[in-house]
Amino acid sequence: MNEVKRMHRKKSLRSKMELQYMTLLIPALILFTIGIMVPIFLCVYYSFTEWDGFSKYIHFVGFSNFTESFRDPGIKSAWSFTLVFAFVNAAITDVAALLFAVLLDKAIKGIRIYRALFFIPCLFSSIVTGFVWNKIYSVMLPDICARLHLDWNVQLLGSADTVIAGLTIANVWQWSGLWMMIYLAALQSIPTEYYEAARIDGANSLQRFFRITLPLLMPAITTCTIGLTTGALKTYDILVTSTQGGPGRASTSIIYYLYTAIFEHKQYGYGSAIAVNLIILLLLIAIFQLKLFKKKEVQL
Repeated sequence: MNEVKRMHRKKSLRSKMELQYMTLLIPALILFTIGIMVPIFLCVYYSFTEWDGFSKYIHFVGFSNFTESFRDPGIKSAWSFTLVFAFVNAAITDVAALLFAVLLDKAIKGIRIYRALFFIPCLFSSIVTGFVWNKIYSVMLPDICARLHLDWNVQLLGSADTVIAGLTIANVWQWSGLWMMIYLAALQSIPTEYYEAARIDGANSLQRFFRITLPLLMPAITTCTIGLTTGALKTYDILVTSTQGGPGRASTSIIYYLYTAIFEHKQYGYGSAIAVNLIILLLLIAIFQLKLFKKKEVQL
């Protein structure tokens, strides 16, 4: 009888704890639903309509917004820039962050200061970063070249051929420190016994990196690569103060194009259809990368 009462008390206590946990989750769930899920559902709904965002009358047009989005030459150039910039930026930032993490994972004097210096740029907003690098390319570097009598074209944001390179440099400068910290945390979680055993077996630094460090870093690589790629596909802020989508439309990202369609041309339905296309692409890329990298992950 006592055993039955004891079991009943445990179940009652467990039920009360679960209820408390659910109570704590409710505010976050409400915010998530209002801030993310409801806008996504509304976006999908408006993508099948023709609406200017202000009128009381919403005209249902079916899939015409989606078919138009595949024929629009402006959106094709926006997709082209977005995809090229996203994968170039993700690849370079990922490699740079991993390299910096390996270099700063050392017990040397002042190492915390060096880590802080690499991390500080990500504390600036992308709006500020775009403004600063625009001034660097258009004012600071040309003045330095003129003083050194160098005939170099350093105004990278002023040409359609070099604008991706200029934006990538600015973006890598801003975000490599953030992803470096993730790699640093992963590096410091690798047991030192593995390296000691490898040294005893005669493995050099490169062999230890490729056979121990890299395989054990795969979970962090998965996180960083997906975050970098999806983040670059949503590039907008840095363009506002650096290029404004120019020169011409050379740096008009899909988000910038979407913003223009909705707020300048009052094509709310068409802009929503572009947003739905972007959401689907982000999901597909994230799922593909997740499956690709998960196969290579090694558990400790």
